[in-house]
Amino acid sequence: MIKISKKLYVGGLPYAVTNTQLEEMFAKIGKVISAVVIMDRNSGQSKGFGFVEMENDNEADDAIAKLNETEMDGRKIIVNVAKPREERPRF
Repeated sequence: MIKISKKLYVGGLPYAVTNTQLEEMFAKIGKVISAVVIMDRNSGQSKGFGFVEMENDNEADDAIAKLNETEMDGRKIIVNVAKPREERPRF
């Protein structure tokens, strides 16, 4: 049986944060499968949120407990379980 890792939503990120910085922050807690800061496709600027995929649920839960509502470069970040992406109609 393949265990699917838990994906976390990370909101309130400083706009200068990179994928690498996001990964390093979560790697202190457990094994990170992926870490992505979401960028605006037109401007190339960060949208101030991202997603981190942890290797297992225990590490993901630990990351939520330790990092939710902490500060990163003066901004309070929110860390919780990511909700499934809703399909939006294309215009």
